[in-house]
Amino acid sequence: MTEIDAATRTELEAAVFRRLVAHLQSRTDVQNIDLMNMAGFCRNCLSNWLKDAADAKDLPMSKDDSREAVYGMPYSEWKRLHQSDATPEQQAAFTKAAAEPH
Repeated sequence: MTEIDAATRTELEAAVFRRLVAHLQSRTDVQNIDLMNMAGFCRNCLSNWLKDAADAKDLPMSKDDSREAVYGMPYSEWKRLHQSDATPEQQAAFTKAAAEPH
């Protein structure tokens, strides 16, 4: 792999993060529980990681702010517009995955 300086790597990683967030914002059909079951993370995880990064830099960011950055709208609005109740199968898969060692 080509050597990349730290600043350029950070720019690339930031671009990837923005693209991932934009992709998830456009895929409102994909439920968070499905993301958790398939990939082990969801939009809430991303928003929590964003808040953790801000906290590590002593930057003011509320949980609501980080969720809005990831969801592209207030979380309550996203839930109202796009979140459906988890099916029993989704819940069972989530419970099974949570019990498995990582």
